[in-house]
Amino acid sequence: MREIISELTQKLHNGEISSVELTKQYIKSIEETNPTLNAYVHTTFETALQGADVADKMLKEGKASALCGIPMALKDNICTDGLLTTCCSKILDGFKPYYDAAVWEKLKIQGAVLLGKTNMDEFAMGSTSESSCYGAPLNPRNTAHVTGGSSGGSAAAVCSNMAAYALGSDTGGSVRQPASFCGIVGLKPTYGAVSRYGLIAYGSSLDQIGPLTYSVKDAAIVFDAIKGADRRDQTSKAFDYGNILEGLNQDVKGKKIGVAEEFFDGIDEDMKAQILEGIKLFEKNGAEIINIKLPALKLALPVYYIIACAEASSNLGRYDGIRYGHRTDSYDSIDDMIYKTRSEGFGDEVKRRIMLGTYVLSSGYYDAYYKKAIVIREEINREFNDIFEKCDVLIAPTAPHTAFPLNFRGASPVEMYLSDICTVPINIAGIPSISVPCGKDAKGLPIGMQIIGKKFDEATILNMAYFYEQNSEDKVGIYEGGVRI
Repeated sequence: MREIISELTQKLHNGEISSVELTKQYIKSIEETNPTLNAYVHTTFETALQGADVADKMLKEGKASALCGIPMALKDNICTDGLLTTCCSKILDGFKPYYDAAVWEKLKIQGAVLLGKTNMDEFAMGSTSESSCYGAPLNPRNTAHVTGGSSGGSAAAVCSNMAAYALGSDTGGSVRQPASFCGIVGLKPTYGAVSRYGLIAYGSSLDQIGPLTYSVKDAAIVFDAIKGADRRDQTSKAFDYGNILEGLNQDVKGKKIGVAEEFFDGIDEDMKAQILEGIKLFEKNGAEIINIKLPALKLALPVYYIIACAEASSNLGRYDGIRYGHRTDSYDSIDDMIYKTRSEGFGDEVKRRIMLGTYVLSSGYYDAYYKKAIVIREEINREFNDIFEKCDVLIAPTAPHTAFPLNFRGASPVEMYLSDICTVPINIAGIPSISVPCGKDAKGLPIGMQIIGKKFDEATILNMAYFYEQNSEDKVGIYEGGVRI
């Protein structure tokens, strides 16, 4: 797998290409490719060229970081001062924040170049990115299939070489699942490892920003650039990670890998075979495989949807047409204005989750649903903590299947929610996980393998993923198109 960030960093630092020249190549790629793939919903080319000019000055002065001058993209729910940030929802049509998200602040200081904002499921609610008010992004590997969700545009932009890397958000798998569907790398950090300040909230106890990249090494570089505590996000935490990049040594000897049978129930046979082959590769190189049980895993999906929807119903209460965003044209009273604004502005999936969340928080149902879900969440946390007393990492599928066909009508909303079964337990427990490409299925669609670690142990899962990436024979391969590095 090509290490695009590392290659571009070397070329920029050696003076083989300027950031302005590189940015123009990416802009050209977006102009040619995005009309087909719909990965970007707002482009920021003028801002990008201004940022590239600043990056070139930093490079000349010898003040450049590893990401200086490298063009990238942000998911459309990450705030950017003065630039459109709409969560791909009609209710935020035309909205421009007056401040930058913490992650964009950090990247901008390091000389990052922002090409635009990427497509996503409306308010990050979905598994296919088809709930976007701008229409679905298409999977560069096969445009008859979805990118996954909710960070589908970010995954498509990276996969198609329309960005060197992108940031997404992961509430229940929304970085890892699109990475799996598009055959790239997606890292969901520990809850609190990266500031959520400026990330438009879906589920506040579950949301986490993470990178989508072409390689594990690139993911480590981006994570290193965005991690760290932030006083504006009281859930963020300081942790001494050391030098993660230097720790990518491919040494897996003696590592204990847990394999839980519950993660493999009901997944596609092609996917199961590929992931079991991957586990054998670790075993052949000195890792110890431990078969484990996670009985509470079967409860993770209902627990997730109760908690996430409850938090969403609260977080999305602020979109009422009074302060910002869409407001209905005609109304008879304030109540009528709020009702019509929200009815017009929110899509079906967002309405569905708001109603579910409001229901489980309502009088008479709070104890039966929300309170019980919080108790079970603690049990899931305990099970993971117990497992990590015996194992260094867990290995599981990222999703139970490869990418859905576009406009897939064979599943109900509840059946679509089942596609998150392998990823939501990680958000419930607040632990880190990375999805790496693990071959293809019989239809030629990418498969993702998930490597899960204990809290703030991104170094271990990145190293395990790096070993697999460098030593596996069945590569998904790089997309033939976009910017030629």
